Amino acid sequence: MDLMEYQAKQLFAKHDVPVTLGIVATTPDEARAAAEELGGRVVVKAQVKAGGRGKAGGVKLADGPSEAAERAADILGMEIKGLTVHRVLVDPTADIADEFYFSFVVDRARRGYLCIASVEGGVEIEEVARTNPDAVAQVPIDPVTGVDEAVAREIVARTGFPDDIADRAVDMVLKLWKVFIEEDASLVEINPLAKLGNGTLEALDGKVTLDDNAGFRHPEHDEYDDVEAAEPLERLAREKDINYVKLDGQVGIIGNGAGLVMSTLDVVAYAGEEHGVKPANFLDIGGGASAEVMANGLEIVLGDPGVYSVFVNVFGGITSCDAVADGIVTAFRLLEERGEPVTKPLVVRLDGNNADEGRRILDEAGLGGVERVDTMDGAAARAAELAAAGVQKG
Repeated sequence: MDLMEYQAKQLFAKHDVPVTLGIVATTPDEARAAAEELGGRVVVKAQVKAGGRGKAGGVKLADGPSEAAERAADILGMEIKGLTVHRVLVDPTADIADEFYFSFVVDRARRGYLCIASVEGGVEIEEVARTNPDAVAQVPIDPVTGVDEAVAREIVARTGFPDDIADRAVDMVLKLWKVFIEEDASLVEINPLAKLGNGTLEALDGKVTLDDNAGFRHPEHDEYDDVEAAEPLERLAREKDINYVKLDGQVGIIGNGAGLVMSTLDVVAYAGEEHGVKPANFLDIGGGASAEVMANGLEIVLGDPGVYSVFVNVFGGITSCDAVADGIVTAFRLLEERGEPVTKPLVVRLDGNNADEGRRILDEAGLGGVERVDTMDGAAARAAELAAAGVQKG
């Protein structure tokens, strides 16, 4: 679960991380009242689960209540990376002397944790890593021993925090580690972590991702689940109990089993390099790939206007390939009856239990726009080719 900035700050405050909470507003009048309460100059910030808010025009300064209302009116209702802004955070401006970047993340490649920090904060860390990699410190964290004061001091030293705030930085590192571990987060990020004019450190922005698999330990996290703010297709998938994550690509992906879907993402990404396309989503229909589940999966994937082809990759196991093929055929009929006929090309690869029968069913069905390819690499290449052709046609 990704948190919005104001939610991340609330979580930080719970663990005594220095932060200003500001006031959340859902209307221009509420933003005006918030600015009146805070007094002086304020910053009005869009609250969506996406980066690049400032570049998109979602962060604006205001000199007083009237201007805060105007800025809120500009921001509320706008779309940032496909997400509609339903609320803004009104914060007092800060006396910033310097800006840093800091984060803890799960490092799956090393099967541990990683601290990423830089004295060049306030900008995209990916850009800093590209243009000045020496300015980004990466410190592996042993999940067994974690972060104590000695490790925190090592992080501060390797990052290059100025000596005059080193002790404060160590304290900040320890508190953020507490947030990361005690809240079962997979990401805790501050950008910028600001040194203020009085020499103190404060988290001026925050990004947190909570591990849903640990939700049973944190019933209090339910309060952060903002269904309205979720990406529309992800919200629809949740309503239909389908595992779906939207990505920024052109090839829709449907598979059965998380491992197979992840592998499919990899082969599509590789095949797509030649054609300039990428995977558009992660969608796992699970082991029980009924016709209704397949129809719901196709509805969700095809609901993304950026999708130009769909790769259905199924390995028959508990659910046999003939049942999956029947599901695809029935899904086409169900979508036709819903007034949502499938008009984009599908590439289907079936393997495993009853694969031959599944292939026969698809071949005899003669579904328009469906191509059957028997190898995973071949199917990925064909799906990428079809998506690229669709992009070119516009």
